[in-house]
Amino acid sequence: MLSQIAAYHRSLKNHMFYPIALSSLLAVGIFCGRVILSHNWIVYRNLVWNLFLAWIPYLVSLLVAYLFRQQRRRWWLVVLFGFIWLIFFPNAPYLLTDFLHLQERPYVPVWYDILLLATFAWTGCFLGIASLRIMQGMVESFLGKIISWLFVMLAIGASSLGVYLGRFSRWNSWDILTQPEEILAEVVGKVSDPFNNLRFLGFTLLFISFLTVSYLMFISMHHVKENEQ
Repeated sequence: MLSQIAAYHRSLKNHMFYPIALSSLLAVGIFCGRVILSHNWIVYRNLVWNLFLAWIPYLVSLLVAYLFRQQRRRWWLVVLFGFIWLIFFPNAPYLLTDFLHLQERPYVPVWYDILLLATFAWTGCFLGIASLRIMQGMVESFLGKIISWLFVMLAIGASSLGVYLGRFSRWNSWDILTQPEEILAEVVGKVSDPFNNLRFLGFTLLFISFLTVSYLMFISMHHVKENEQ
């Protein structure tokens, strides 16, 4: 029993669970402080919901990792939950776009709201990076390093596209299951005529660049830590 608990602890530690959980608690704590200061729980309450959604791809990636290790014969479960992960993956970096809501509001200094938004954005970014690293590790062990990096770029590209659709077109992750034709038609229309959709082109490319550099920085720090050990 103790050995099993220790194994779970090592797995969560290796997958950044504890610092991400601490960062999430800090974000929610700062939000609660804002509620106390302003006597208003409505402003920025969307951050808490978005943080909840950002945890979904991370938790699904942990489940996929468990199935990959323990239930390899049920490969269809790995594929199924891997697809669910990809659908919800944009919810993690989506928190970065909540800075659009920043403005001066009564009773709360703007620096407090900057810190609030930054903490939620930071947490969402690392939830996405950690879950992507978990998924890449499984793809690499099964298909090799080159394919795993192609998978990373595909996931980052799809995520950036999903963030755009969520922020500007107000689509949700589950809409890909309920309204796939409408979403596909919008994406095809924008991709086929990018120069008449410059906001789409600029946002998507910049977000891809930002997520790619963020992920490479994380991987580099991870390798440095491994070499030190």
